Amino acid sequence: MNRRTIRTLAAALSVTAALAISGCSSDSGSGSDSAGKAAADKPKLTVSGAFMPEPVNDKMAGAFLVIKNDSGTADKLTAVTSPLSDDLQIHETKDQKMQQVPSMDVPANGELKLERGGNHIMFMGLKDKPKVGDKVTIELRFEKADPVKVDLDVKERTYQAQNTNAH
Repeated sequence: MNRRTIRTLAAALSVTAALAISGCSSDSGSGSDSAGKAAADKPKLTVSGAFMPEPVNDKMAGAFLVIKNDSGTADKLTAVTSPLSDDLQIHETKDQKMQQVPSMDVPANGELKLERGGNHIMFMGLKDKPKVGDKVTIELRFEKADPVKVDLDVKERTYQAQNTNAH
C-alpha cells in the first residue's frame, strides 16, 4: 500500500468511526430524552378530602374525594378497585340523575371533584359494613398516570366535606 491509500483508508475509518459514535450517542440520547419526556408528560395526581359516609346497609355506599392534576397533561379516571367490594362504579350526576360512566376527565392543571350531589364513586354489594372511624382502601386507576391508593375515612352519614375552593 502506498501513502495515499493509507491516508484515504485512515480518513474513511475516521469518518466511519465518527458517524458510528455520533449515531450511538444520538440513539441513546434520544432514548433517554424519550423516557425523560414520557416521565415529564405523565400526569402528577394527588388526592385530598377522601371519605365515605357510613353505609346504611351492606348493599351500597358512596365515596367522595378530589383528584388534583398538577401537570399540563390531562388524564382520565378509568376504574376503582377495593377489597370492600368487587363492583365499584364511577357515577356522574346530570339533571339530578345518576348514571354509571366508563371514565371521568381529570383536566390538565385542574381537578376532578367527586362530591355529594355530583359525580362520585359507588360501591355495590359490600363485603362488610364499615363503621365511623374505619378506613376503606381504594385504588384509583387512570389512563396515563400510575394507580393511586387512597384511604377513605368513614364519616358520619351527615358529614359534609369542607369547601375545597377555599385557599
